Amino acid sequence: MNFLLALQQQPIVIETTQQPKPTPEISYGGMLLSAVGLVGVILLAAFIVGGLVGGVVVWRKRRADAVAPPTDPGHQRLRI
Repeated sequence: MNFLLALQQQPIVIETTQQPKPTPEISYGGMLLSAVGLVGVILLAAFIVGGLVGGVVVWRKRRADAVAPPTDPGHQRLRI
């Protein structure tokens, strides 16, 4: 019990330092502009990646069709 009383009699020292300045307020317009900017970056990245993947798929398909013989001798390739 004496131990608990000894702990309670010790003073508590708190050191304070200079607090950083508060962050500036953001308006609804600024928040909306940053959200639209983020969506625009994601949309642009998806467009580029989709174009690259689509180009690879079309290139592989045309390469495979160029070396494949016609399935029926009466058919003709249009080479579109």
